Amino acid sequence: MAFDGITTKAVISELQPLLIGGKINKIFQPTKNEITLSIYNKENYTLLLSANPDYCRLHLTTHTKPNPQNAPNFCMLLRKYLIGGKIIDLSTYDLERTVQIKFECYNELNDLVIRKLFIQIMSRQSNIILTNENNIIIDSLKHFENALPAHPFEFAKISKKSFLELQSANDFTDQIQNQDLSTALPNAFIGFSKSFVHSVLEELNIDSKNDSAQNFEKLYAYTNSLLSKLGTTDISIKFMENDYSIIQKSATNSINSTLDEFYYEKEQKSAFLSSRNNLLRIVSSHLKKVFKKLENINEKLQECDSMDLYQKYGELLTANLYQINPHENLAEITVKDYYNNNSPITIPLDQKINIHKNIEKYFKKYNKLKNALVIVTEQKKETQYELDYIESIVFSLENAKCMEDIVDIYSEISENIVTKKEIFKNQKNKISKKKPKEKEIALQSVNIEGFTVYIGKNNVQNDYLSLKFAEKNDIWFHTQKIHGSHILLQNPENSDIPESVLLACATLAKENSKAKNSSNVPVDYCLAKFVKKSLGAKPGLVIYTHHKTMFVK
Repeated sequence: MAFDGITTKAVISELQPLLIGGKINKIFQPTKNEITLSIYNKENYTLLLSANPDYCRLHLTTHTKPNPQNAPNFCMLLRKYLIGGKIIDLSTYDLERTVQIKFECYNELNDLVIRKLFIQIMSRQSNIILTNENNIIIDSLKHFENALPAHPFEFAKISKKSFLELQSANDFTDQIQNQDLSTALPNAFIGFSKSFVHSVLEELNIDSKNDSAQNFEKLYAYTNSLLSKLGTTDISIKFMENDYSIIQKSATNSINSTLDEFYYEKEQKSAFLSSRNNLLRIVSSHLKKVFKKLENINEKLQECDSMDLYQKYGELLTANLYQINPHENLAEITVKDYYNNNSPITIPLDQKINIHKNIEKYFKKYNKLKNALVIVTEQKKETQYELDYIESIVFSLENAKCMEDIVDIYSEISENIVTKKEIFKNQKNKISKKKPKEKEIALQSVNIEGFTVYIGKNNVQNDYLSLKFAEKNDIWFHTQKIHGSHILLQNPENSDIPESVLLACATLAKENSKAKNSSNVPVDYCLAKFVKKSLGAKPGLVIYTHHKTMFVK
């Protein structure tokens, strides 16, 4: 991300009039890499300090996160040293991404002392460091080699030039001439990111390879003017794909609030993808086990195919026993097959045992496979049902759009597939254990020619929509033998539904199914009163009768 030196300077310029003189009321550490300071200065503010390698930053925030039941050690230490303290200074050095917050606090002897909090915004080297007035480190969030307690804090050494120290456009030109501007500027000056340079070149319509004196003057003047306006409403954030930069433009929202929303959406999306992928990995692992189980069952069923042959061998040996020497141990014997017009058939025998034992062995194999066939057939039915259900979970996960969908699916699989202990073992980002109540289920709906149509996004919603929410005259839609959402067309007046509405609902069922990219998809529909659930059936799996089928092309 482009939280470069210029963005840091812009944020601090906005924070100075708001926070200097403010009192620290509360300190929290909601995640491993984040600290929040609750500050009162005529009104309440929450300052977020993040040392997250991917989203390192500092700004005011209005979004709250759940805090751990027991505060981490560094959070407890900050509370000990900073609670009740007053912010007397908030600053950066040059355009570096290190912020210093200076506090006036009282120590254990009630003496007024100075303490400092340094926030280093440096990707993987990001850190939050508490020092005394002499810059001796008390403790740090991350114990890097340069951030150990009882050692002096030192600013990172940077070999780049300072843009703020330039006297003229000629000094600026001397640093970057005969180079590609898109890389020369970030390499030459402190605090310049590639995204900032890209946005400036775009704003000024300058080709990065055009190093004319006129372009250098325009670049210098624009950047100088922008830096002089930091802290005013004459600058704003320009978004570029997944990045952003500070530009000169009047803004209605502050830099802090814009960054707060930008990073909140980023973190929400990241948390959603991480949680969804974790659950997909767990469910996929379970799916492989079920596939393996089904494979073993099919192998046993193949063994059962020879069941009738063993019975036939036993009966033919019994029928021809009179012409077999019981004391002679044969490897095989040829007899007449009265099942096949008395044609000769050769039956293999175990030479280690006599003919009577061979007959007993064949009938024993027959009975064993006969009993196994009954058990394995039932096992296959149950396993196929389980497989069908897990595939519906995979479909729901692949089509989930937000964290609420993930929470629903998590609650479902923790009760029907794997234990919560197993889920937590495999998850870095644990999902809330709270199971949504029925009244909290927000169904997605669309309007089709004046009729309200609801769409179930996962098995939890499908069950609720089809079995509890639906009225008897509503019309229920689902793709035939294909995993997908339950679609419900409300019809409280029991009206005649136009064919175009039925087709639109069937199309909606197809688009919200695994067959969304297929053609000529069969969609079943019936009155909601004919949709039932079998005793003990998994969520989302229903049975229905009195249905018609429509093919969606």
